[in-house]
Amino acid sequence: MANGKFISYLRVSTQKQGRSGLGLEAQRAAVLGYLNGGKWKLVEEVVEVESGKRNDRPELARALALCRVHGAKLLIAKLDRLARNVAFIANLMEAGIEFEAVDLPQANRLTLHVMAALAEYEAKAISDRTKAALGAAKARGTKLGGRRWAVETVANKANAASVKVRTEQAHKRANDLAPIVEAIKAEGGVSLRQIADGLNRRGITTARGGQWSAVQVKRLQGTSHIAVMS
Repeated sequence: MANGKFISYLRVSTQKQGRSGLGLEAQRAAVLGYLNGGKWKLVEEVVEVESGKRNDRPELARALALCRVHGAKLLIAKLDRLARNVAFIANLMEAGIEFEAVDLPQANRLTLHVMAALAEYEAKAISDRTKAALGAAKARGTKLGGRRWAVETVANKANAASVKVRTEQAHKRANDLAPIVEAIKAEGGVSLRQIADGLNRRGITTARGGQWSAVQVKRLQGTSHIAVMS
């Protein structure tokens, strides 16, 4: 039984299918059938018309951004072919978005296990190659070892990395919200307060899950290139 917010992601492989709706209606019906029952909200439907020659998926990127903005799960109508696409898996892994698949309900757990197994295999392979290289160098008489980093240096690098991650996350969220803020401005909401009200009406929370205020919109303005009146 489905619960929570969802962004549905439907895909067709040709422009002709996109124009005719061939395949889309079946996917849409499958999504609604999957959501039947429970307390759920389908925030938006995103349709991707993809070419077999392209690895980038602009509509998938938009769907992931909507998931982040609304705190929603990505609901995929057909995961069978997508699961074999490297670009799709890379985008999904990087986004850290929860997803459910209509055609493969167990895909979440299975995909994570496969990813973990591959990551573990790769890490072991790298370790084995490193040990083999060091052993060969030692056999040639190469002196191994070197200067050790001071604890303070390592700590400073860790702190800098943490700040960088937080900054990147803030910029990513600002970019996700930018088109929504532009839509609010197009409706006449040009002040900080009006934009905050528009975000709240849409059910979009702040990064910490609270309501928007003028002050928070101003901070958002400082993070992105969004221009608003005070």
